[in-house]
Amino acid sequence: MNTLPRFKPHAASAGSPRYASRFFAVAALLLLALAGCGGESGGDASADQAGGGKVQITTTTNFITDTVRQIGGDHVEVTGLMGAGVDPHLYKASAGDVKSLRDADVIFYGGLQLEGKMADLLDKLEETQTTVPVTTDLPREKLLDPPQGVAEQYDPHIWFDVENWKTVSRTIAATLREKDPENAADYDRNLDRYLGELDKLDAYVQKRIAEIPRDRRVLVTSHDAFEYFGRAYDIDVEAIQGISTAAEATTTDVRRVAKTLQDRNVKAVFVESSVPRQTIEAVLAAADRLGHKARIGGELYADAAGNEGTPEGTYVGMVRANADKIAGALK
Repeated sequence: MNTLPRFKPHAASAGSPRYASRFFAVAALLLLALAGCGGESGGDASADQAGGGKVQITTTTNFITDTVRQIGGDHVEVTGLMGAGVDPHLYKASAGDVKSLRDADVIFYGGLQLEGKMADLLDKLEETQTTVPVTTDLPREKLLDPPQGVAEQYDPHIWFDVENWKTVSRTIAATLREKDPENAADYDRNLDRYLGELDKLDAYVQKRIAEIPRDRRVLVTSHDAFEYFGRAYDIDVEAIQGISTAAEATTTDVRRVAKTLQDRNVKAVFVESSVPRQTIEAVLAAADRLGHKARIGGELYADAAGNEGTPEGTYVGMVRANADKIAGALK
């Protein structure tokens, strides 16, 4: 099977936002080095396992956190860096985050430049620790290219095709089995159970989106996070911003989407939990000037799941909630 290389960030010039992010990453790495002066890296879990301790894991987005907990069960202790409403495209690691990453036996992150401002730090940690982009085993044909002119090599929002998330789950389980072979059978059992949940989720989303008449299946959102969802579940996707929220929407983007609302007679658009709603409101105002009335159909979970302890705070819950909101507003 063709698997993906771990892509490096592109070069940037001084004074650019990407240069600023590199400066922050260098500062974080200095903190990392200082933290390491007193002993060896926390990347080897063998001593912890011999003492009966749990595998210490640090994750980035909260839906990755949830999935690792589902598969790791009682054998792992997971620290998630990003909570509900946090945009991973713009997230910068704090000194506390660097310590959590440095102390981890395993680090799981999205990859494909999802955590763009942490890329240098994650690359550096990979030299001494088990650092795994959960997208690493997805075959190239499963990935979507970004729009022309976008720096990223692939669209990173792979989780909105549940079939992709099954591959991610297998990658997580394989990493845990290798790190903690003593509990491999438990990881396999947890994986089998979780894959069953994902099968049910996939069927549920297919059913809900099929309830929308085909001519009404137009999903309009703040940024371009739902192309995998559109491909998997047969719904057209129109977004104001690109695949990264670091790229700002222009008046041309607003007018383009407003014209789509008018031409396709779209009655509902969606805001996102991790993206400000101003651009969606600007589109509604532009559509109104064209004589077309539309409304906000609800708030979708895009780059972050909901609050921990709620159904929407899990991967399965966030995808299910999105399908319900989309079907309810468009059908």
